[in-house]
Amino acid sequence: MKTYMAKPSEVERKWYVIDAAGLPLGRLATAVADLLTGKKKTIYTPHVDTGDFVIVLNSDKVVLTGKKIEKKKFIWHTGYIGGLKEVKYDRLMAENSPKAVEQAVKGMLPKTSLGRKQFTRLHVYKGAEHEHAAQKPEQIVVKGGRV
Repeated sequence: MKTYMAKPSEVERKWYVIDAAGLPLGRLATAVADLLTGKKKTIYTPHVDTGDFVIVLNSDKVVLTGKKIEKKKFIWHTGYIGGLKEVKYDRLMAENSPKAVEQAVKGMLPKTSLGRKQFTRLHVYKGAEHEHAAQKPEQIVVKGGRV
């Protein structure tokens, strides 16, 4: 029996909505990363983009467990000399919570051109409203990092 290899033209993409209210950030990010990469599909092939579109709602209600909200920092470099910047997660979650969710998911995707392509299918919104009703997304419940 031969091993099945998916072709990009054969991939069917679905739209999913996840309500992030009350979910831990890391558990949410692993579930979203699994959907974006397509790892839960039977046609999953590592070198082919088999993932789906994911809409995350209520990113401002995501929970960080323990003392991470006070101690954890988001660090980046601007590209200029001495351009190392950092922001604590309590401030990041208050000002730009979609960015926190996006960075958590981005860290769990492959660090290749395939991972960058998969990341473009993620849509994160601060509130409970989204603008993708025409795609008829399915509601998904995340429990313990599992879809």
